Amino acid sequence: MNSQSTCDYSMPGDAELVDLFGRIYKIAVVGLSPKANRPSHRVSKYMQEFGFDIIPVRPAINEVLGMKAYPSLINIPFKVDLVNVFRTSGSIAEITEQCIHKNIDAMWMQEGVVDVESANKARNANIFTVMDKCIYKEYLRLMT
Repeated sequence: MNSQSTCDYSMPGDAELVDLFGRIYKIAVVGLSPKANRPSHRVSKYMQEFGFDIIPVRPAINEVLGMKAYPSLINIPFKVDLVNVFRTSGSIAEITEQCIHKNIDAMWMQEGVVDVESANKARNANIFTVMDKCIYKEYLRLMT
């Protein structure tokens, strides 16, 4: 199920991504590691330096990158614009359900994270969805 090819999924085009970057500010990062050498930490730090408000989502930690961490999306007491996922593909179904429950506008699954069924479910719930792409690389390519 989660290892489906991306043939059933169509990546948003560059114009759609530029529009997305122009309308998001608060990014909840599911799986944000407190370890500086981890990709989730590096990518989130760069996005923070570009002016995005990073909200760490990871159980058992209090803060990352100077920001209060929450154990799950459900625990965030305010609206976030985008959920950036640094978890395994097997975790996406649950995260998608949380995004739908929280009325999140956009969900981004990082490189290597593929779950076509969940991506389509999110899109059917009017959640702008990107899968198997690095948000930092796409931001650099399109916005700098």
